[in-house]
Amino acid sequence: MKTAVSDQQRYDALAELAASDDRTALGVIVRTGGLRGEFRRQALEYLADCHATTELESLAEETTIERSLRRRAAVLA
Repeated sequence: MKTAVSDQQRYDALAELAASDDRTALGVIVRTGGLRGEFRRQALEYLADCHATTELESLAEETTIERSLRRRAAVLA
């Protein structure tokens, strides 16, 4: 992951993933520990927009991610 990428570029990339319905990549972003929480939460929201219930349910049970992200995934599922 490049550190010289602006926040706006990261948000734009997330939006592109959602527009292309790339649920797998959005799920990977949620699981990426080195990425700031705001981007991981945005990826969760995009998963909900894509109606990715299965992926959200899986994330809700994923013990390797923060509890707050798991709770949000459960709510969005």
